[in-house]
Amino acid sequence: MQASIRISGRRVSRMAHTKLVAGGSSSRSLTLCAATGTKANYQTGLSFLSGRHLTLPPTRVCGSRMYSSSATAAASSTGADSAANTSSTVDLGDMIPMDRIRNIGIIAHVDHGKTTLVDCLLKQSGALSGSAAMQETRVMDSNALEKERGITILSKVTSLVYNGHRINIVDTPGHADFGGEVERILSMVDSVVLVVDATEGPMAQTKFVLTKALARGLTPLVVLNKVDRPTSRPDEVDSELLELFMALGASDEQTAYELMYASAKEGWCSSDLGQVSTYVDAASKGQKASGTMSPLLDAIIEKVPPPKGERSGAPFSMLVTQLEANPYLGKCALGRITSGTVRVGDRIRVLEPGTSNVKEDGKVTKLFLRSGVQQIEMAQAGAGDVVAISGVPTVSVNSTIAGPDVSQALEFIPVDPPTISVTFSVNDSPLAGREGSQLTSGMIRDRLRREAEINVALQVVDDGKSEALEVRGRGELQLSVLIETMRREGFELSVTPPRVLFKKNPENARQILEPFEEITIDVDHESSGVVIEKLTKRKGELKNFSDLADKARMVFHIPTRGLLGYASEFKNDTHGTGVMNHAFLRYDEYAGAFEKSRKASMVCMSLGTATSYALNTIEPRGRLFVRNSDEVYPGMVVGELSKDGNDLDVNPTKAKQLTNIRAAGKDETIRLTPVKPWTLEEVIAYVNPDEAIEVTPTQIRLRKQVLDSTKRKQLSRRRVSDIDELLE
Repeated sequence: MQASIRISGRRVSRMAHTKLVAGGSSSRSLTLCAATGTKANYQTGLSFLSGRHLTLPPTRVCGSRMYSSSATAAASSTGADSAANTSSTVDLGDMIPMDRIRNIGIIAHVDHGKTTLVDCLLKQSGALSGSAAMQETRVMDSNALEKERGITILSKVTSLVYNGHRINIVDTPGHADFGGEVERILSMVDSVVLVVDATEGPMAQTKFVLTKALARGLTPLVVLNKVDRPTSRPDEVDSELLELFMALGASDEQTAYELMYASAKEGWCSSDLGQVSTYVDAASKGQKASGTMSPLLDAIIEKVPPPKGERSGAPFSMLVTQLEANPYLGKCALGRITSGTVRVGDRIRVLEPGTSNVKEDGKVTKLFLRSGVQQIEMAQAGAGDVVAISGVPTVSVNSTIAGPDVSQALEFIPVDPPTISVTFSVNDSPLAGREGSQLTSGMIRDRLRREAEINVALQVVDDGKSEALEVRGRGELQLSVLIETMRREGFELSVTPPRVLFKKNPENARQILEPFEEITIDVDHESSGVVIEKLTKRKGELKNFSDLADKARMVFHIPTRGLLGYASEFKNDTHGTGVMNHAFLRYDEYAGAFEKSRKASMVCMSLGTATSYALNTIEPRGRLFVRNSDEVYPGMVVGELSKDGNDLDVNPTKAKQLTNIRAAGKDETIRLTPVKPWTLEEVIAYVNPDEAIEVTPTQIRLRKQVLDSTKRKQLSRRRVSDIDELLE
């Protein structure tokens, strides 16, 4: 039984256990948590949690979150240099005993600082010594798109050596669209470090990743990051976290998580708020804080259990969780060895997931361990090691690599199903083939199938009846990253608007279910009214409204289709100051139709080059998407009308007739409103159901799916909604 009560203005979580524990006595623990004042000041937060936990009686270790005094003393006396020196006690290429291995995942909401935290751990442990990465930031975000967008897209595995232990670290994405990357790596780790912003507190993706970790039985280490900010509120955030743990059904051991306070940017961590106050005071005086990340590394070694499994006498088996491309060795399979040992030259086989059919027989050509940003060759590896193996080119994610005697594939973690889909097809516009090198449907099909092998959160559906392929994913950002990657590889595509994946209720065939999401919004108070109004029209339901410093925080439950196209509106309504985050919640009953917010389109009716003369006459009707001298074609969307109604056919190529009466120089007085180029996220959110996105290596255009205006009008009369199609 878990209950929440208040004593003297402070919330107390009481966990009453009715079952007898070892020794024949019952256990009851009282966890004293922080007060939840809305505008508690920073120093009050620092001074409060010195006595934040009370246990009566201490029948289990889970009753106390106090960091051990010996570990704290060791951490405070260990600097970055000495931490680096400890790495020399272990040869990176050796197979070490299992009790000296720790496998840990770093999970967090987007922008809460987990990649910066990993950077700091690698640099202070000496894993980046002697490499150019020592001077870089966010070294784990190696992908070009990751560096441009400032987000983590793919999970990355690395390792460091500290105090004679090898710590394998998995850095994961924080955005909800890439949640599949988090789900599949949980089979590789024995615990997770949950990083939470000390100002924002637990957000939508925090709840998602924590739910997955708790379901796997993992006990997280919690790090409140950015506690050196003046707006941080560590006491309230700890209280919110404890409530979240309890709401998700965490066990007693999981609820008694180890709590650390850190500033990954400044490079220090501590379990003592008094020490944190010292570091913050030093920074306010312009001095460098003397702390390091050693307390966190010590906590990982002390609190994270070593991997389980047998090495001697057990056959080799490994579940593949990620694929890497090596320019010299081809496809390499990365995963954690479940049992046995493997050496270079050993015979291995690939077992298909689910069926256990033998897909391929081969041998190990290379074994790699990643340390820092480098790959270290290994002669042999054993259970508990996270390694990359080459030698089996047909391997895929969730496959099992095992010895010749193994016939049963390992179980894998199924990821949550996708919620939206788009259709990829060949670019058939009049301007097709001028820029790209990958143009045919076969090339697009092969590329998407390769992507589906690597990214298990994506599904590629080929009905075999047409050249188009349906790609299903978690969100608009995930699909836009795939499209951007393909266009940089030279592909030309035609992409339909995203649509929600409905499904029938298995208990009632006439009831339609649709995906819902939990959305967390932080906006200025003066913008909260318009946000609530627009989300309510989109079938959103306000679940919570609270004050967060000078912002208003709102939590909605809303259908996924209600979020499609809302991002640009939200940015305009909040003047770019609002923050919106969302995560998949559940499938629930269809919420009904809602009115569209986009107006009709201006559609080009001629082939040629847009002229300023024609655009000047068209612009008063609405907003233009093309500039002077842009190439246009029939069926291309060149603007948005300023009022509702039917689409309007326009001619942006009309040129001014030059005669002996009109002056040729008069065009110089034309002043057109500058046109902002489309980004993929903007156009995916904007496009109408009867339109498509033309994507080339240098251009993004909006067009009608059917270019011929006569056929387009005929098809519009026979259009069937997704709901009616599903019921039929």
